Amino acid sequence: SIASADMDLNQLEAFLTAQTKKQGGITAEQAAVIGKFWKSHRTQIHESLISQSQWEHVLRNMSWRVDLQAQQRHTDHINTPVTIVEMELGKNGQ
Repeated sequence: SIASADMDLNQLEAFLTAQTKKQGGITAEQAAVIGKFWKSHRTQIHESLISQSQWEHVLRNMSWRVDLQAQQRHTDHINTPVTIVEMELGKNGQ
């Protein structure tokens, strides 16, 4: 939750306080360790999450077409256009 929200120090403190008050939550000592770890490694964790989830800015290939039914058993489907789009995207050198 902390990493996905990229919490600032105020948000982190409020979140950890809520976790310590929650039944079955964490202890104050655990909250202190988590807080210290997040403060020290926030940038690296955030950059790692971004690099794992971000697509390259490359559209390798794209094709599309529009199909139109000329004949159909049921007349309500005649002349209903259907668009088919295929995109090939690149990710992390793949």
